[in-house]
Amino acid sequence: MESVLITDDCHPLLMKGLEELGFACTFQPDITPDETLRVIPDFSGLIINSKIIVDRNFLDKAQKLRFVGRLGSGMEIVDRAYTASKGVHVLSSPEGNRNAVAEQALGMLLTLCNHLIRADKEVRQFLWRREANRGWELRGKTIGIIGCGHTGTQFSRKLAGMEMRVLGYDKYVSGYAKGMPWMEETDLTTIQQEADIISLHLPLTTETKHFVDEAFINRCKPGFILINTARGTCIDTAAVIEGLADGRIGGACLDVFENEKTSTYSAAEKAMYGRLYGFENVVLTPHIAGWTHESKQLLAETLLEKIKGIL
Repeated sequence: MESVLITDDCHPLLMKGLEELGFACTFQPDITPDETLRVIPDFSGLIINSKIIVDRNFLDKAQKLRFVGRLGSGMEIVDRAYTASKGVHVLSSPEGNRNAVAEQALGMLLTLCNHLIRADKEVRQFLWRREANRGWELRGKTIGIIGCGHTGTQFSRKLAGMEMRVLGYDKYVSGYAKGMPWMEETDLTTIQQEADIISLHLPLTTETKHFVDEAFINRCKPGFILINTARGTCIDTAAVIEGLADGRIGGACLDVFENEKTSTYSAAEKAMYGRLYGFENVVLTPHIAGWTHESKQLLAETLLEKIKGIL
């Protein structure tokens, strides 16, 4: 009997479905990368989230491996070319959490423009400052979505009734706005010059690392709002901090960060992130966009169907 190693928490239906397909499942959500590397020669299937890096060294040890299933969308942790050369199928499940990411992006934006974090904190301290917490509306604003795949287009759908001008840009895809008359396909320059709000929905590649840097910020409309629910390294954190400090960036909604392992922060990183956390016009969450009870099930369902497809 072939076996599958599940290295992260997932909805029980995934393991049940794999067993119904004839696989023996080993569920070890707390397994370390080193332990995974040691045992992977015994498995023909692997389910991962984000902690396991499937690189050349890993694949050379995984002699029986037939497929790698990613609970989510980020594929920077898998060497796609090398898996293909070894005949290993690589499956991801962005359809499973795209709605959750889109809802999070909209929620963070509404939180920012209505000063909800500060207002909530003040009310709990018996402070009643209505004028100081006067917000601004999304209606009439222009938002630019960079990266119009699963999450970018889903975010656009959330904006359909917001009476905004919605611009989209994707370097590699066209026709993504078909069926979405509220969304306009355009170029990066137009977004930078005209968007009041810019939301990133990019994979992490060598091309998108530090996509938002000093030069990018300088080309944007002064005071624009930045949303990043994609990958932390898609922005240059130091450049964004300087943009917030001098007003070139009017606010930010950040769910992802360049270094998300807080226990590993150097003194310089602690100082940098401490400065970022000090801005009141920044909404921060710990990489939870896409992390809902519903998406947990949908990710499992999506991945299971794709595994059935390759079998």
